[in-house]
Amino acid sequence: MLSDQDIETMVLVVGAGPVGLTLAMDLAWRGIDVVVVELRPPGEPPPVKCNHTSARSMEIFRRLGLAQKVREAGLPEDYPNDVTYSTTMTGIELTRIPIPCRRDRYASVGYPDSDWPTPEPPHRINQIYLEPVMFEHAASMRQIRIVNRSIVEDFIQTDDGVEAAVCDLDTGQVFTISSRYLIGCDGGKSVIRKKMGVRLAGDAEISRVLSTHIRAPELLQRVPDKPAWMYHAVNPRQSGAVVAIDGREQWLVHCSMRLDVDFETVDRDKAIRTVLGVDENFHYDVISKEDWVSRRLVAERFRDRRVFICGDAAHIWIPAGGYGMNAGIADATNLSWMLAAVLNGWAEPDILDAYEAERHAITEQVSHFAMNTARRDFHKRSGTGAEIEAPGPAGDELRSSTGRELYELNVRQFCCAGLNFGYYYDRSPLIAYDGETPPSYTMDQYTASTVPGCRTPHVWLQDGRSLYDAFGPEFTLIRFDPALNVDGIISAFRTRGVPLALLDVDILSEPYREKLVLSRPDQHIAWRGDAEPENPLALVDLVRGALRQPAREFVAERLAKATEEERV
Repeated sequence: MLSDQDIETMVLVVGAGPVGLTLAMDLAWRGIDVVVVELRPPGEPPPVKCNHTSARSMEIFRRLGLAQKVREAGLPEDYPNDVTYSTTMTGIELTRIPIPCRRDRYASVGYPDSDWPTPEPPHRINQIYLEPVMFEHAASMRQIRIVNRSIVEDFIQTDDGVEAAVCDLDTGQVFTISSRYLIGCDGGKSVIRKKMGVRLAGDAEISRVLSTHIRAPELLQRVPDKPAWMYHAVNPRQSGAVVAIDGREQWLVHCSMRLDVDFETVDRDKAIRTVLGVDENFHYDVISKEDWVSRRLVAERFRDRRVFICGDAAHIWIPAGGYGMNAGIADATNLSWMLAAVLNGWAEPDILDAYEAERHAITEQVSHFAMNTARRDFHKRSGTGAEIEAPGPAGDELRSSTGRELYELNVRQFCCAGLNFGYYYDRSPLIAYDGETPPSYTMDQYTASTVPGCRTPHVWLQDGRSLYDAFGPEFTLIRFDPALNVDGIISAFRTRGVPLALLDVDILSEPYREKLVLSRPDQHIAWRGDAEPENPLALVDLVRGALRQPAREFVAERLAKATEEERV
């Protein structure tokens, strides 16, 4: 029997960082009661970690109603979001990757990361500003309860749910939270992952970084060129990077270290001053320190029956370009709609097998992209000779050539449309593959496609709305020919109790070639065609996880021939 302090809920989320809060908000938006357990007290700022929210994450925030709130936070609206490479932060500029300030973000053209096919371009914002916006929004949602200053010490699984032993860190009292499902969004040192008995595999150490959050009100006026969001120091004495936190006086200074260097033996002050390019008379205050080792580690599995892991609990890699947090947000929204489908009664529990099948493969792809780019960038910056700071024509030529190389190497990671929009699910048991191979992608290049498994391509509608704004909350059938009969599909979804919205779009244009496209709740394509399938019920049973079939083997012929005996 539950005590007065014990709690019952549908889903227990462990960790109120960006990943856990996204998961909780998306579940609540879909009508699911959620309890979030968080170690920190309300209002305690997070560490100054991720500095970038991707376009894909901003699309998710738009759906949840907080994109504008996020975009209004962080750097001043007119502060440039450029990335520079200089001999030091205050030294000679080698190259600049131009990125518009947030005031100009929606209307910007001619930048390396403008003109993206999205209603929400990316946003440069440090986590200390992002997370409070998310926390406030989540706390305002009726179906979310946040339990602060508490930690999940253990859990047991039953056939019907999960019972978690939770300790109140202020009183020491242990109470129980009973839920149907538990999701660990509790970071790289995840207690939930360890309790699951899941190991991490990959590259345990790639590089070391001395990271210091400082206050230096006079630093910006020392920069000889236009301000930037991120400054990279390129010299043989100490390479590193400096990130603008508030656009005025707060900075995050990363000093790159060799793998054999012990953090405790480093002269932190000297390293910081070398990256900044200032002498011993320049004054700054240390706000906090958080040194880290960059890794590429992926959990061997993301699930143990009713317990799942998302974000850094499932994968840890070099924090270049903000891919870790943003991939975690994608994990959360991928899992959320499947969990909600089961809990709302219109999907079979087998649908949850798709989470690991879809996200594990994407994690492997993205982590390698991030690792390889960061390695090349580190070797280029740390391998520069003393001539890079030498005056005269020879030094000028070296700085010019180095700048060109650094631009070509790094514009891809800071303007990464490919990683935002190009990835696809090609091993999912929930997608009606039709034999066409999705187009390949790189960090910065991709081809919008309606191949099942790809992100549903964004277009602007004739009434000025985003296609995504016109979607229903769950499945959306996009019809490009209003005269085309889709009564069979609508009836099949209604028969199975699966929510479906019909969206008529007047003009059929690239990348849309088929007259019908079925978009999933996470805005990935589940099926396409020029007419209804012969067996619409089979299609519905596939996308709701009720057909036994190996991933990648469901083709149009099987869709037409599926029988009642094949269904679970």
